[in-house]
Amino acid sequence: MKIKSLYVSSHTAASGKLVVTMGMMEFLKARMGRVAFFKPFVTDGAQDNDISFFLERYGLDMVRTDMVGLTVQQIERYVAEGRMDRAIELLMERIKALEAAYDFVLIEGLQPDAFPDTIDSDLNLDLARNSGAAFVNVLKGCGQDADAILDAIRIDHERIRASGCTHFATFANRLDSSVALTLRTELVASDFPMPVYFLEEIPELDMPTVGEVAEALGCERIRGEAEAMRRVVRGTRIAAMQLEHFLEYLEEGDLILVPGDRPEITLGAVMAADSPHYPTVSGIVLTGGRKLPASIMTILEEADQYAIPLLAHGEDTYHTALKVEHVAATIRPESERKIALAMGLFNAAVNYDHLQRQIAQADSSVMTPMMFEYSLFQKAQKQMQRIVLPEATDERVLRAVEVLLRRKAVAIILLGQEEVIRRIAGAQGLDIGGATIVDPERSELTPEFAETFYTLRKSKGITRDAAYDMVRSPSHFGTMMVHLGYADGMVSGAIHTTQETIRPALQIIKTRPGTPIVSSLFFMSMAQQVLIYADCAINQDPDPEALATIAITTAETAMQFGFEPRVAMLSYSTGSSGKGADVDKVIRATQIAQERRPDLLIEGPMQYDAAIDPDVARTKLPDSEVAGRATVFIFPDLNTGNNTYKAVQRSTGALAVGPILQGLNKPINDLSRGCTASDIVSTVLITAIQASGGDT
Repeated sequence: MKIKSLYVSSHTAASGKLVVTMGMMEFLKARMGRVAFFKPFVTDGAQDNDISFFLERYGLDMVRTDMVGLTVQQIERYVAEGRMDRAIELLMERIKALEAAYDFVLIEGLQPDAFPDTIDSDLNLDLARNSGAAFVNVLKGCGQDADAILDAIRIDHERIRASGCTHFATFANRLDSSVALTLRTELVASDFPMPVYFLEEIPELDMPTVGEVAEALGCERIRGEAEAMRRVVRGTRIAAMQLEHFLEYLEEGDLILVPGDRPEITLGAVMAADSPHYPTVSGIVLTGGRKLPASIMTILEEADQYAIPLLAHGEDTYHTALKVEHVAATIRPESERKIALAMGLFNAAVNYDHLQRQIAQADSSVMTPMMFEYSLFQKAQKQMQRIVLPEATDERVLRAVEVLLRRKAVAIILLGQEEVIRRIAGAQGLDIGGATIVDPERSELTPEFAETFYTLRKSKGITRDAAYDMVRSPSHFGTMMVHLGYADGMVSGAIHTTQETIRPALQIIKTRPGTPIVSSLFFMSMAQQVLIYADCAINQDPDPEALATIAITTAETAMQFGFEPRVAMLSYSTGSSGKGADVDKVIRATQIAQERRPDLLIEGPMQYDAAIDPDVARTKLPDSEVAGRATVFIFPDLNTGNNTYKAVQRSTGALAVGPILQGLNKPINDLSRGCTASDIVSTVLITAIQASGGDT
């Protein structure tokens, strides 16, 4: 899927990240229409300077609360409670809401050292990966030589790639001009895979203004218009000499710190500005809590054509100087000179045509577990399908029901005796009040279901009495509810066997037109992405026609759930490297699938490592559009598929959601008897999405 957001972040403070973010905002605003700005992590949500800057400078159609995520203090609480995943989920939801409301979202991260030491991962990368935002990293280059910066660029690229993020570009900022020149030459020669831009150091961008000093120290402004307060403080000069000696040390843009009882220094600095032999200072701070007498102020008013700002600070000169040294430089909406310098720097470094192509071509093809779970709820909530659960006395099922009802994702129908079900739920403290409960033994629907089932199966020798007995079983009753439109889908298997779930579906629901077989898939939720495996539960040894059908059906299911299907037809051979009947079957199945659906990316045969690992793919299938990037893995037989999914599940800790049945007229899905409440929630949501027709 095409990206709708960029995530700009840096390892360290003072990297010049704001300059890069400004440049990207100017670029996006000129091309994307309505652009949102979001800062997921802030040190102080009420006063964040960057949020204020973007809101005012770019006239964004936003309110401040929509631009702020969580404070560092809130993150610390989530860490303490062991709920860091919930924090990422909340922020991801905010980003997705902005993507839905705006044409594009620009996200600015917070450097990792601002977070608690107990967090051992980069939250910026975690959030970018889970929200599908392309990642822009900013490196601080001041004081480093070209070799060190090149190493940092390569290391960062590998780190971002390994995290599962889409690496959009790298900006090496605050570089010495000679280092920048060397880097441009060396990186072009190395054919680096990602765009890298080099921004040179502009000292003025790291210098505070007189106004920023006054604000940081809480100075009283004795005189100085708004324009004069924007003068850049290039250095600090303490007046500790006689005037004639002090003047010799003045430099352009100095901020003079002088005790209030030294009026001759103030007068001399102001008058020196009118001389071609002396520099113009940026401002004067009177220290010690003493102010100039009225007579001196009168002289200043008459003599100072440059309107040099005059401030007063209550502390002594030494302590005032210490505080001035720690005043941080910022770029504010009114900092026109700094903004012009920053944008000139960005424009000179960046190829806008290249950036435009990057935006058009970049896609976030990795579906992370958190992204997958979020998309399931979002899709299910749009349709509110009715899902029947036959195993209503199982505690895991009831826990899942409570979650689903609270999230308002589906309408739930439980089968069984109402008083028993509610007693079990009450004993566990579960609220299932929003569920409908139907007792197959007493339901007025039972006679209708029995007659329908008899009609469907009488050719197989079933009697009316037998039909009546069968439809009172939870699995058959639930299947009949789906068949006759009283429910939209069914999920079972927490207690019942796979056969008890699937057999009624095959007898009653049957396959949809054009799909001759029912097959299954698992959503394999890995640490950083979700993959699709098929068929791992139903078809023992499909022939080429059946294997092609499984590949096509699975690709269609993948699209229903927001995946970009890149289908790998798996074998023990990659390309033409192997021979034998098993390889020939996969070759033929691939040909059939490609002929039937030329619009889908289906390739094979290939080994698993070539399908999933880009480095292996470059060696074994260098021209493949699937190899190294596969999202759908089609196994040649049940033995291979079932063992592989279990091996991956147990070896990596992956969550296997399924088997999800595909090819039926209406969705019926099976659970593992070892499933958790979370597994049941996911399977119910998947069933609801299947019932609604897919990607809504």
